[in-house]
Amino acid sequence: MFFDDADLDNLLRLLAATVIGMVIGTNRDLKGKVVGMRTLGLVCMGATLVSLTAIRVGEVALHPDAMSRVVQGVLQGVLTGVGFIGAGVVLRSDAEGMQGHRLTTAATVWATAALGIACALASWRLIALGMLITMGLLVVVNPIERLVERVASRAGIRGDSGRPPDDGTPDPG
Repeated sequence: MFFDDADLDNLLRLLAATVIGMVIGTNRDLKGKVVGMRTLGLVCMGATLVSLTAIRVGEVALHPDAMSRVVQGVLQGVLTGVGFIGAGVVLRSDAEGMQGHRLTTAATVWATAALGIACALASWRLIALGMLITMGLLVVVNPIERLVERVASRAGIRGDSGRPPDDGTPDPG
């Protein structure tokens, strides 16, 4: 057989990560955001691939201390690297200087990478919970946030978001 059991296990983890990223990306695509299915599918799968590569190196698994250091390094490296992608999404220059925009999109990229790491570690229950909470925040909380902003606007209170109240147009985040 061309693939052994470990290869099939790796394939399952990579495919799970890709699907998870694409599901989250579908939400972003439907809202017209700059990051969508393909990008988040690649981010999640890439985080899984890097993590799998690190934890599957030779005899590292036989040495718990070495494995612990490898996992810590992967977590730090992947999440820091993805943070730079998020910074590119958030920061943009305009006439008034650097402005922060698309924070939700950047946070979504970061959370998707974290789910990818969890796929590499086969933490399936944690992945399900993380996916449920991520989608809940993106789908359920958005209308609640808009409602709170409208009520605050009517009361003359401006929130920390600095966004105008919902006028029916898609938000930049």
